[in-house]
Amino acid sequence: MTDVNGYEQSDREEHIKVLNLESLQERAKKIIPTGGFGYIAGGSENDWTLEANRKAFTHKQIYPRALTNIEKPDLSTNVFGIDLKTPIMMAPVAAQGLANSQGEKDTAKAFAAEGALMAQSTYSSSSIADTAAAGNGSPQFFQLYMSKDWKFNEAILDEAKKAGVKGIILTVDATVDGYREADIVNNFQFPIPMANLEKFSEGAGKGQGIAEIYAAAAQKISPEDVRRIAEYTDLPVIVKGIQTPGDAELAIGAGAAGVYVSNHGGRQLNGGPASFDALEAVAKTVSGRVPIIFDSGIRRGSDVFKALASGADLVAIGRPIVYALALGGAPAAQDALQELNNEFKTTMQLAGTKTIKDVQNTTLAEFKY
Repeated sequence: MTDVNGYEQSDREEHIKVLNLESLQERAKKIIPTGGFGYIAGGSENDWTLEANRKAFTHKQIYPRALTNIEKPDLSTNVFGIDLKTPIMMAPVAAQGLANSQGEKDTAKAFAAEGALMAQSTYSSSSIADTAAAGNGSPQFFQLYMSKDWKFNEAILDEAKKAGVKGIILTVDATVDGYREADIVNNFQFPIPMANLEKFSEGAGKGQGIAEIYAAAAQKISPEDVRRIAEYTDLPVIVKGIQTPGDAELAIGAGAAGVYVSNHGGRQLNGGPASFDALEAVAKTVSGRVPIIFDSGIRRGSDVFKALASGADLVAIGRPIVYALALGGAPAAQDALQELNNEFKTTMQLAGTKTIKDVQNTTLAEFKY
């Protein structure tokens, strides 16, 4: 363990056995300090939307297929012009140093090893440059929490471009923080600074709660901001936090190169729909004009299949990878991703689908009992 201001970070770097991703949470709870675990695992208010994210996957079913004459499904895909070995990517989860002292650097190593896309957060424990270096040239996106200070936005976007990121994810559903009761109960404050913020203010993030950090973030985000970021960076901008067809239209109209369907893992607007329940309507409106990324509630290979069959092009995973980091750093995160890939491959085989395009052309059954 590494002690940082009384907070014990895991230093584990070892492979683990993964029965399934859902089983990792309770194992990690024994390692991650209470405040850090509450921040990672918790949703907003009474966790209604957090729980709905998982239940929503029961609203659709996958038809098993026989006599399809296929074997060895192919998980490879190309999205945003990037060749990937799997459509499963890392969501831009903040403060991964709460789980492991190497934080996002270990996640980058794990996803690079599997040929998967990594997304890193403005509120990362590791710097943009260090996280990119850990990925050793593998594709990464940078997620921007837009600041009220445009000079800060320019500086951090400059850092991202210098690090070679392939796209900018603009989060638009967190103009204020959701009411996160676990953080209140635990009186949680970040024990370590956030590397990307510290460059602009020494110790930034340390000793603050998420509400204090969000206070510096932009509370007003408009379509013009999407255009401005795209023009400034000359990179694809993917708008994250879309839940309605109307907002998807606004994003695309503003020049978004991608739409990211997410409810922030149930951490923002409690009482909103499960992300999966919102996906199909958004996908119909987008109608293939831009790629769609999906997250919130993914735990099984069958979840990945259902999301792709409902209109997603990439499916992002968050909390389970962070739990794996606590249990064994980069090797364990790779083990968790491999397990999800293997489950997904099994689902593809049993559903009679050879390629990701086959999955996307699959019709799911409506839940009827």
